[in-house]
Amino acid sequence: MDATEDQQSEDNPYILTPETDFDPIDELTEEAARKQAALLREAVRYHDYCYYVRADPVIGDRTYDALFARLEELESAFDLDNETSPTQRIGGQPVSELETVEHVVPMLSLDHTGEAEEVRAFDERVRDALADGAPGTTVEYLCEPKFDGLSLEVVYEDGTYQRAATRGDGFEGDDVTEQVRTIPTVPQQLRGDYPEFLAVRGEVYMPRDGFQAYNRERIERGDEPFANPRNAAAGTLRQLDPTVVAERPLSVFFFDVLDSTAEFEQHSDIYISFPEWGLRVTDHEEVVDDIEDAIEYRHDLLEHREQLDYEIDGVVITLEDRAACEALGSTSRAPRWAFAYKFPARSERTILRDVVVQVGRTGRLTPVALLDPVEVGGVTVSRASLHNPDEIARLDVNVGDEVAIERAGDVIPDVTEVTEKHSEGSYEFPERCPVCESEIERDGPLAFCPAGLGCPAQREQSIEYYASRDAMDIEGLGGKRVTQLVDAGLVEDVADLYELSVDDLAELDGWGETSAENLVSGLEETREPSLAAFLTALGIPEIGSTTARELARHFGTFAAIREADEDELQAVPDVGEAVATAIREFFETDENRQVVDRLLEHVDPQTVETTKSDELDGETFVFTGALDRFTRSEAQEVIERHGGSATSSVSGNTDYLVIGENPGQRKQDDAEEHGARVISEQEFISLLDERGITVS
Repeated sequence: MDATEDQQSEDNPYILTPETDFDPIDELTEEAARKQAALLREAVRYHDYCYYVRADPVIGDRTYDALFARLEELESAFDLDNETSPTQRIGGQPVSELETVEHVVPMLSLDHTGEAEEVRAFDERVRDALADGAPGTTVEYLCEPKFDGLSLEVVYEDGTYQRAATRGDGFEGDDVTEQVRTIPTVPQQLRGDYPEFLAVRGEVYMPRDGFQAYNRERIERGDEPFANPRNAAAGTLRQLDPTVVAERPLSVFFFDVLDSTAEFEQHSDIYISFPEWGLRVTDHEEVVDDIEDAIEYRHDLLEHREQLDYEIDGVVITLEDRAACEALGSTSRAPRWAFAYKFPARSERTILRDVVVQVGRTGRLTPVALLDPVEVGGVTVSRASLHNPDEIARLDVNVGDEVAIERAGDVIPDVTEVTEKHSEGSYEFPERCPVCESEIERDGPLAFCPAGLGCPAQREQSIEYYASRDAMDIEGLGGKRVTQLVDAGLVEDVADLYELSVDDLAELDGWGETSAENLVSGLEETREPSLAAFLTALGIPEIGSTTARELARHFGTFAAIREADEDELQAVPDVGEAVATAIREFFETDENRQVVDRLLEHVDPQTVETTKSDELDGETFVFTGALDRFTRSEAQEVIERHGGSATSSVSGNTDYLVIGENPGQRKQDDAEEHGARVISEQEFISLLDERGITVS
């Protein structure tokens, strides 16, 4: 709180000095203490508003700290619990894990470009679409910074903070309610004439000066510094202990309405209403009526970028008229009425000292340049990607050369050119795998080790991937522990995991009997995985969880997939020639086949029913809250397999809203509005049973 002197005013009840305005706590009655605490809460909220939203503090830091301390003392002495009190920012009890919650509406990503011509093309699409569907609409754009942080949903009911969640996959995110409660720029109680319900989107970030100070503290403690402010913000927000979050310098800008009982005709109305309600916004927004002005806005902001105390990586151009936005709609991943115009990557020069070739999980070999440390956009870079052998040849780069380094997307560093040649020729890419000595194979510009699971580097990474959250989700088996198991000679490939014993594990450094039992128990739970999860976990190149589900639905059994030829594989949606070839090559490699055979001695992938029926034909289901009997994807699969539809939001076409634990209220309200039937998970199971659908 920076104010050169306390601006005392008889008209402002929140200009208080604890030493003179309040009696000693031991002389207060409980009723007097309650009234005083209520006044202090309002005072602290008011001064937070002045400092964070208006950027015009009216008291100094010492006075603010004294008010805050007095409030803490009162609440403690008289046991005055209040969930929305500013004192809750110091952090509550740690949580055991981050639960997943459903967003009130999908949080979509943005289409983006770094080229002005693509921005002009976006404008043409908007104008053409509006001319066809909403003729006469005035085209204006709101331009604002594109913050380089972590996207966040924050929900208020009756002005009171209810919850916060990360963006996640756009439909569900991590519940970070208690973590976000500690951030000073997130009000616990809205001000003024706020709406009954308000769900807003913001960006969590770590200010540059706070980031540098925090990294200095980490280095002094002997900890590894964060690479950039975005990573620091993301890592902080996922801490399970809110008191840890409270100690770190996070902040939030709010910039969009996800859902509200209030009406907003223009996007720029947000910049009027949000500050009145106590929500912090940027002061760099601008409304323009021509796309060339939007392009100029981006260029101007790029020039002033380094003067800001927060990272931005471009600008967002949004159609002003919200009714027109609704008419334009969205694709499955991005709105048609907004576009991000990105900044070019930052660039610096340094000397390339060595090249190391890394072996990836799928066998791809990636050359990495080791550099004299150089600061690029506020981050110290000492290594950068050279991508592939063809890129090395194109750059004509070798050890000892001076090179230009850019952070692509302001995160991943790349070598982009040789600025001063000090060597002869280009770096000679090895002809054999640096780990297993197999002869390297080339696929266009890329180089691969063909040994598959016969290569120790690929084997170790395949074990880590097998246990990852997107695959088998085996808790307690991260990269460091996988390396430890391999180094100890206990595990050579994924099949060996199922032969581990508690006694073997408990003898390792850093392991106890409990952690050993937990891992063995976690492995036991994966012996009968879903077919899709098993396929994903194998780490077949080009096969992610979505393609794995399609393969499972189409073939039904692992044996059928393993034996399918390329033509049969290409009959599956999303499986093209390259993917089909990758699948066949994986299963035809001797080392892979041996590991899979051994793995099947321990694991029994479950059969998927491949025939579709029509028991739910024409019926549409929506789910909200956590289900007990199914995962969300399993329930949707049952519906689709029997002819029904499963969608993410309630509409006039919705027949059933199935409610699990901790459901979203908005979907229930929408179900009532549209006349959809609201049923519990048990009623859903009974409905399936009535239709002759048996679920395991």
